Amino acid sequence: MRVALIVPMKSFSIAKGRLADVLNAHERQQLARDCARSVISAGGNWASYVVCDATDVASWAKEMGAHVVPCPTPGLDVAVATGVSAAITDGAQHIVVAHADLPLATTFQHLVLDGQVALVPDRHMDGTNVLSFPAEMRFATAYGAQSFTRHQEILVTLGYKYVVVNDDNLSLDLDTADDLTELEKRT
Repeated sequence: MRVALIVPMKSFSIAKGRLADVLNAHERQQLARDCARSVISAGGNWASYVVCDATDVASWAKEMGAHVVPCPTPGLDVAVATGVSAAITDGAQHIVVAHADLPLATTFQHLVLDGQVALVPDRHMDGTNVLSFPAEMRFATAYGAQSFTRHQEILVTLGYKYVVVNDDNLSLDLDTADDLTELEKRT
């Protein structure tokens, strides 16, 4: 099965802006690169699609061996849809969408389920850190606050089977100082 990993990304120069109170600009940029490297590496030999509108990220993604998918229109849902379309055009049969700020990501293999969608919530059960689905079950995403609940509602409305995968490594994304503290506890 041809699996594609979709990773929407902001420019490294603006990434992790909510951490400006605890990390300087250089530290935030390095953290964003390190996390994104972990996410791309967790895709193993799958085709990776980095969706961005930033030359620094595009250059980095090429160095990582990822496909670069330009997306000048702002918004996470638009970026995901753009990446999914590119992957399906290239023959992907299964899609895994992962945020670029998952520092403990090591694999997504367990999320590729036959005929089902897999949702990995963040540790607060609010956001959707990873979304995995067969390409034929394509649907519009609803990222932002409470996306985990909204994604479940969308899937129920569409009649798609799904499973919630509570994964300690993938549930930790880095948005706040509290998230950094949690990362320090785990490493």
